[in-house]
Amino acid sequence: MLYWLTALSDGGDVFNLFRYITFRAGGAFMTALIFGFIFGQPLINVLRKKQGKGQPIREDGPAGHFVKAGTPTMGGLLILSALVVATLLWARLDNAYVWMVLFVTMAFGLIGFLDDYAKVSKQNTKGVPGRVRLLLGFVIAGIAGYWATVSHPEALQFRLALPVFKDVLINMGLLFIPFAMIVIVGAANAVNLTDGLDGLAIMPVMIASATLGVIAYAVGRVDFSEYLDVHYVPGTGEILIFVAGLIGGGLGFLWYNAPPAAVFMGDTGSLALGGALGAIAVATKHEIVLAIVGGLFVVEALSVIIQVLYFKRTGKRVFLMAPIHHHYEKKGWAEPQIVIRFWIIALILAMIGLATLKVR
Repeated sequence: MLYWLTALSDGGDVFNLFRYITFRAGGAFMTALIFGFIFGQPLINVLRKKQGKGQPIREDGPAGHFVKAGTPTMGGLLILSALVVATLLWARLDNAYVWMVLFVTMAFGLIGFLDDYAKVSKQNTKGVPGRVRLLLGFVIAGIAGYWATVSHPEALQFRLALPVFKDVLINMGLLFIPFAMIVIVGAANAVNLTDGLDGLAIMPVMIASATLGVIAYAVGRVDFSEYLDVHYVPGTGEILIFVAGLIGGGLGFLWYNAPPAAVFMGDTGSLALGGALGAIAVATKHEIVLAIVGGLFVVEALSVIIQVLYFKRTGKRVFLMAPIHHHYEKKGWAEPQIVIRFWIIALILAMIGLATLKVR
């Protein structure tokens, strides 16, 4: 919205600053951060009053989690509110990619909200049936996949770009849409599975989104894309504004989610933020790099898949408990120890993902 102030600029005044994505990204970050600090505690008070007993705790979960009973959930509302306000205020609203990513984020956030509401109102951990959540997720991802594809330059439409191999573009045809759907839905559910300890999911999400934000900015500039030998996707630079809002809102949320958490993100936040990561990857043609940058989420999801398949086949378990962060809880690791070590892993993977920009 503020971008339109550039119409008042003569090229040498303060209004000219709004032309620059980096300036507006800084503004989006500060807007979302301040929003989180101002409205965080009032939102928590409302959630605590409305939810009563708070988020239900799994009976088969680690024993240490029962002390968290009564903690309100749906804290993702704080992140999403800060993110939307910051993005609408600072991003160019004529950019298709910004609206596509916002659409995915809010739509998955709505699914998560309905799931959280069902859990809190019924005081059980089942929520919305998994098949319904997946169906709705795939519908949203299908719309987003098509939206991104028709927004891409013609030379990139329906094509899969491979990291490292600069000249390789695999023409998937209409199969690219189902592929994009899997990327977005997979990312949403992988982040959702990771959100099991105080602060565990939000920091890796911010790390991954910051990495994808740098990639979006780079591939959205002709000079950077030529220097790095990556495919130029005009317009994706504006996604950096969205990412800056996400990081600002995420930090505001982490202030209250740091152990011991005053509020949980809930599916409202985890599904929305995971979907956002998948949508950004599809928009920037870096779907495979997402698997590296978000490798922590991939491992968490794989641990659940392996556990379920192996148990059905043998009646035995590979892990003491899945997702894998619960496995380490069962082994006696302290919660802060698990969280910080997983943060470190997420940062290392992000650096590896960024390296793919230059290794050609």
